[in-house]
Amino acid sequence: MTDPLFMLDTSHEDTPLNTDELHTGWRLTLPRSVRRHALQAMRLKPGDRLQLSDGVGLRVHAEIQDVDAGTASVTGVGREPGPVTRLALVQALAKTGHDEQAIDMATQIGVDEVVPWQSARSIAKWKQGRSERRWHDTLVAAAEQSRRAWLPSLGECVNGTGLIAICRRASVHGDLVIVLHQDAPTPWDEIEDHITALTSRCLDDGRERTISVVVGPEGGIGDEEIDALRDAGALTCVLGSNILRAGVAGPVALSLLSRSLGRFA
Repeated sequence: MTDPLFMLDTSHEDTPLNTDELHTGWRLTLPRSVRRHALQAMRLKPGDRLQLSDGVGLRVHAEIQDVDAGTASVTGVGREPGPVTRLALVQALAKTGHDEQAIDMATQIGVDEVVPWQSARSIAKWKQGRSERRWHDTLVAAAEQSRRAWLPSLGECVNGTGLIAICRRASVHGDLVIVLHQDAPTPWDEIEDHITALTSRCLDDGRERTISVVVGPEGGIGDEEIDALRDAGALTCVLGSNILRAGVAGPVALSLLSRSLGRFA
């Protein structure tokens, strides 16, 4: 079984680790949040192994030494590079937790960025502070579950105008924005040609680019919103003949993208 992974909140005062100076053989005192989860909830004991990450590529392998003191011995340290072709999910707010379900699955699949979208048809509303914390906690839990060294970044909640701005910036930068829409005439197969072209450009110049998947709320994306996104440079496509829930469409598209990018190899 893969050793459990715990995210370090390096901005929190109870994290005593200088992650830039960790070396194999060091004995470290685990942060309070990690001790609570690993030693109290999971009941790890001396000799058990775990992983720690700062969410930006650091992966520390350690072995529990003293449960009472909350100490562990570092057995390995490494940094994993981020992807050149990044994946983003622009998820419309959805009721009954479908939006959080989407970002949970997307994180396990490997999404690199999540952007909440207050779409015109979203029934759920973004509550500054509370919603942000809830989404952040969902991303952290899913990243730990999937043993990721990179925590997806959480963007600010955008409205329709903000999403159009994202599409326009993508067109200038050479990124790709794909809007999933049940009435779009373009199938996913045709979108893959654009994905292949973007990947080739990344390989040629090594410049980071982003493929963003946009998913609407339960009622779908309105015609005016779709037209505005297309005018701003976004591509629209349909994922087969089945209508997918707001919490499922994004992860399905991200799975297809991950396969195309070789992430499942």
